Formats: sequence, C-alpha cells, structure tokens
Amino acid sequence: MTLFDFDNNEKQSFDFIIGTDEAGRGPAAGGVWASAVCFKKNINQELFKTLNDSKKLTPKKREALYEPIKENSYFSIKAVTVEKIEEINILNASLLAMKYAVLDIIEQVKSENILCLVDGNKLIKEFTYPQKFIIKGDSKSASIAAASILAKVSRDKYMDKIHKEYPYYDWIKNKGYLTKTHIEAIQKYGTTKYHRISFLKNITKSPQ
Repeated sequence: MTLFDFDNNEKQSFDFIIGTDEAGRGPAAGGVWASAVCFKKNINQELFKTLNDSKKLTPKKREALYEPIKENSYFSIKAVTVEKIEEINILNASLLAMKYAVLDIIEQVKSENILCLVDGNKLIKEFTYPQKFIIKGDSKSASIAAASILAKVSRDKYMDKIHKEYPYYDWIKNKGYLTKTHIEAIQKYGTTKYHRISFLKNITKSPQ
C-alpha cells in the first residue's frame, strides 16, 4: 500500500483528507511549527515517489519535495512562539499549531466535510471536525508525510535565520537541540529570547 492509498482508504465519505504534523517538539530553542496538507485531486504521484517521514529523508530530499508539495496541495504552515510554549507546555503548543494549520486548510477548501489525520497519539483539542490520530502517521499517510516535510523545512529555515543573530549556539547545525556545543554556549553566554527556559532546568546559567 502506498502512502496515497492509505489516505484514500481513510477518505471514505469525506470530501477531503487533511494531514497534519509538527516539527520542533524536542529542541530547547525556537518555536514549534506545524503544517497541514490536503493534496489536490489527480496529482502526478510520480512526483512524490520519495515521499516519507521527514526524519527519514536527507535535507536535500526534503528541499526537493518542498515546492512540489506546495504546488500540488492546499497547505498551511503555522508556528507557535516560545512564549506560548512556556505558557501552555510543548504538547499543547504543538497541537495548537496543528489546529491553526488545519483550520486554515478548511477555509481554503471551503468544505467542512473533512477528515483530519493527526500524526502521533493525541487528538487536536477543542476541534469540532472529524479527526483521527495516526501513530507513526508520517510513515503511513501521504498528507501527514507531506505536512511533516513542510513543517521541518520551514522550521529549519527559521533556525538558520536566527542563527545569524546568535551564532554562538550553532543553531544552523543543531536546530535548537541540546548538543554539546549548544549546552556549552548556554553555560558561557546565557540564554536568549529564543530559548525555552523550561527545557533548561539542568543548565544553571541565568537568562540574559
């Protein structure tokens, strides 16, 4: 079964399948990003023969799929800030980002007869449309896999951008994850406005 077959099997009586996934739950710096994707009808599936969970693809392969996904789908990419993550926690922030992205797609397709496929084992909170969580969905569903790629590439580009503002932390390589270089930089220079302080309980340097 292909990833597109999976979505078609789930579609049943719904007009549209929307897949959603997030990027950036684990890092200690930067916001969390989410994307939602609803592929258009009669697309050329050959364009997406390498489509898979973004974590299983090289950066080059993710980049190669980024524009074709956008060109062949209704899509949305949303971010939730570090401040919001600290306020409501990372799980709730991730689900909120996915909710924003999916609601945007529903506006685009102008239909409420949709089924939302959510990567992971949680459903979007306070969401009134039909939804279903899919464990490891980014390896099973075409729309979730595509959403994972859009979210990952978009967040990586954002981390590359803020790396220029704070190059000590090496975000261009670690994307905000707590690598040895990142931890040592926090201990030497302190934290920034982009750091998730709640993720740094074992790193003692006070915020700048």
